[in-house]
Amino acid sequence: MRNFFLHAAIVVFVIGSPADADNWTHWRGDDGNGVSRTANPPTEWSDTKNVKWKVRIPGQGSGTPVIWEDKVYVVSAVATDLPDEQPDDGGAGRAETRQAEGRPGGQQRSRQGGRSRSRGGRGSAPLVTQQFTLFCFDRGTGKELWKQVAVESKPHQATHSTNNFASASPCTDGQHLYAHFGSRGLFCYSMDGELKWKREDLGKMETRLGFGEGSSPTIAGDKIIVPWDHEGQSALFALDKNYGKTLWKTERDEPTCWATPLVVEHNGTQQIVMNGQNMARAYDLETGDELWRCGGQTDRPVASAVAADGLIFVGSGHRGSFLAAFRPDGRGNVEGTDSVVWSISRDTPDVASPLLSNGRLYFHKGRSGMLSCVDAATGKTHFGATRVPGLDSIYASPVAAGGHVYLTDRRGTTVVIKDSPTFEIVATNSVGETVDATPAPVDDELFIRGEQHLFCISGS
Repeated sequence: MRNFFLHAAIVVFVIGSPADADNWTHWRGDDGNGVSRTANPPTEWSDTKNVKWKVRIPGQGSGTPVIWEDKVYVVSAVATDLPDEQPDDGGAGRAETRQAEGRPGGQQRSRQGGRSRSRGGRGSAPLVTQQFTLFCFDRGTGKELWKQVAVESKPHQATHSTNNFASASPCTDGQHLYAHFGSRGLFCYSMDGELKWKREDLGKMETRLGFGEGSSPTIAGDKIIVPWDHEGQSALFALDKNYGKTLWKTERDEPTCWATPLVVEHNGTQQIVMNGQNMARAYDLETGDELWRCGGQTDRPVASAVAADGLIFVGSGHRGSFLAAFRPDGRGNVEGTDSVVWSISRDTPDVASPLLSNGRLYFHKGRSGMLSCVDAATGKTHFGATRVPGLDSIYASPVAAGGHVYLTDRRGTTVVIKDSPTFEIVATNSVGETVDATPAPVDDELFIRGEQHLFCISGS
């Protein structure tokens, strides 16, 4: 699934995995925009309707599942010195044929020159020893095929009560599987669970107000790009994806940011686009050198960039609003230049990343259930800040498949709307438990990681 986009003589395409269809290799899909161009999952489900299977997952995690062929992979942090708070409902790994606000939040602005050293955020969970675990499930039945405990350790810093210690999503290129547990390390496995290499020496993050970690890595060619923004010296790493060796490391003048890198190509040069509180920036994939930057972002950004049709879109929405479309041909500080095609200063996304589908940009206002849709080329509003009935606080990012957009809130409600310039609700559904992870659409299925279970929603 490769797309080449032309806009004002600029060519940009998003670098993804080698798979063309029937996989979901990254938390925002192969193209990084939250879209599957081949999937057609159901639009309606309930506790029993269209639930092919659900399986209990021990511990806590909000990383999006990744799917490769007949397997589903998820990560979790399993506490070892606290009793399980939930009753066993059939055993972890067995499929069932039946069926604050604030993460990451804050009260003060954090800059490179004035860093918070809080050990734990408001309402933070206690520090206990965790098993940082990667699970593999059979896609057809939900049966647990294997699990690997990457490392067992007690985190050095607490996390917000609505965050957890396994909120970064895994990713895969079909040959290797990468599980990123932040300060605990990055671990590379074969698709069958054999450890190939690990990096436990990248450092320890001190996140803003102790709200915890969560940025996911991105695969690009022979590299895996690892973001490392925190209240210490922030950086961006490029590692050899086959052996884990550091190829380059670029320091960043940024405090904590939870965004995931987006890799795009422009005129034969691949760029890594990163959100940031001080600046949105792009880096040369081969060298790590900064290519362009632009200010205007808001406090502690979380949303990741998207790109298509010769434009890159970066925004944030906490203590302010900013969303802009950038041409990738700029160099240096592009603020106030024609490299900034348009910008929006209201109702922009906070935790959830925008969705870019069929030339339309969808995004929530802050963490709310209010949704906007604008024309990606011009920024012109299709519909603005529309309240979606049934939705409340939002962490999961929207996804699009089969002509529909799937919007999921923290209560586990998913409202399905038409992928259209007009707002039209198709269905409202619930899995009955908290959902912070972005759903993954593949073929005629939708995989939803809930607080307690992994669900396979299917019409077949």
